[in-house]
Amino acid sequence: MPSIPARRLAAPLAAVLVALLLTGSARSEVPATAPGSLRADLDQLLTDARLTGAETSVLVTDAATGEVLYQHEPGALMMPASTLKTVTAAAALDLLGQEHRFTTQVLAAGQRTAGQLGGDLVLRGGGDPSLLPADLDALAGRVAAAGVTEVTGSVLADASRYDDVPLGAAWAWDDQAAYYSPQISALTLTTDGDDDVDSVRLTLTPDASPGHPAAVRITPPEAPVRLSGQAATGPAGSADTVAVDRHPGGNDLVLSGSLPADAGPTEEWVAVDDPARLAATVFTAALARHGVTVRGGVHTGQAPAAATVLAAHDSAPLGALLVPFLKLSNNGIAEHLVKEIGVVRSGDGSWAAGLDQVRGFLRRNGLETTAARQVDGSGLSRQNLTTGQRLVSLLRFARSQPWFTAWYDALPVAGDPRRMVGGTLTNRLRGTAAEGRVHAKTGSMTGVDALAGYLDRADGRTLAFSVLINNFAADSPRPVIDALLVRLASDAAAAPQRAVPAAPHDWESACAAAARC
Repeated sequence: MPSIPARRLAAPLAAVLVALLLTGSARSEVPATAPGSLRADLDQLLTDARLTGAETSVLVTDAATGEVLYQHEPGALMMPASTLKTVTAAAALDLLGQEHRFTTQVLAAGQRTAGQLGGDLVLRGGGDPSLLPADLDALAGRVAAAGVTEVTGSVLADASRYDDVPLGAAWAWDDQAAYYSPQISALTLTTDGDDDVDSVRLTLTPDASPGHPAAVRITPPEAPVRLSGQAATGPAGSADTVAVDRHPGGNDLVLSGSLPADAGPTEEWVAVDDPARLAATVFTAALARHGVTVRGGVHTGQAPAAATVLAAHDSAPLGALLVPFLKLSNNGIAEHLVKEIGVVRSGDGSWAAGLDQVRGFLRRNGLETTAARQVDGSGLSRQNLTTGQRLVSLLRFARSQPWFTAWYDALPVAGDPRRMVGGTLTNRLRGTAAEGRVHAKTGSMTGVDALAGYLDRADGRTLAFSVLINNFAADSPRPVIDALLVRLASDAAAAPQRAVPAAPHDWESACAAAARC
């Protein structure tokens, strides 16, 4: 199994990108042209050698009027990668509402005598993709405050709100340990505000002496995982080659590689097996800290109908959860939204039911402008297909909806250094006419790079655009996409960029191979 890509952000190289974008590159050059029409300029950019053999679809419209300013194969069926999250987010806002919250409950399944609960204590998941260990600790404190000191049965992990299918259609088998490909469950846990569900975090700190193993700390510390192997400490200045793998079907984590002795702590995120058990195990430890003894350990099952609620925790509203969802391209949140839509609108917490409701949303609003196929909410599956016409139709439709502001504000903003503003566009288009003017969703996986969203021109005109590139095998075409946006943001009489450089290595390049952005 390949190692899990790190979730660390590399130092920004946007300045290098901008300099090369504006001055040219001897390696891969688009010949300079005289100032001319927008069509001629964009046509010229699409002659870049990195697009040779690839499929490219581009559509640019006036967001207000629908006037087509440029198009190149706008009806071609393309893999959208994470630009598909725009569809999932819009459907969720429409079908669930901005104020929708996910509720996690603790229930007593048995008779209470003094401080003793004669039966099970149920932790019932409500699909919350943002549930933290601290939230479970607060729930445990409320159980103790209710007077419970002993549970004769077990902590019962109830994930029955959603079905028991953990992985989406055609998700890569060798990505099962990657934080961006988590198992989906109505009862799950995240470790921080990024809301990467079903994951644990490993903090690795090199020893002061090369040759000694690095120290490893797991968050949450009670996570039911087992470590083997080790991360060594390498010489100062050596490469960071740390990797963490998980054997399929269990929670055995294998460490390998090394950290330079002069490095600070580094972090790796790993998706685990059986997210409901992870949450219930962490909750059981929290109960112990609050003086509640559980005699029967942790089990999985459904709460009996007669169980009574002792405590509950509500997530932030959906409108707030959109920020980590779209800014950071969070796959887990996407799939939770699909299954939640299924539960709320049809009583069935499955991908099939949720996606049927998403299709109904598109159909009712006239957004099925071309054929398409959606099999998950995140774009992680390579079975997904859409067109630029559908994406741009959605972008234009959204502007007239009451939820538009929440949706628009959650899109990444080009070149903004604030992580929860710039998101996956933080290191792109800095120092160009497009900086701060592009609000758009990235999409990338092996052989796929895409961007769809809005560009606010200096002349007051807002453009709705989609750029989808599939089936490239060598250099990333991302600089071509960025050059297109710079040209669209520039004055109509401006000369096009003289060259499109080779793509630099930045954090988005790493997550592109991971189908994460």
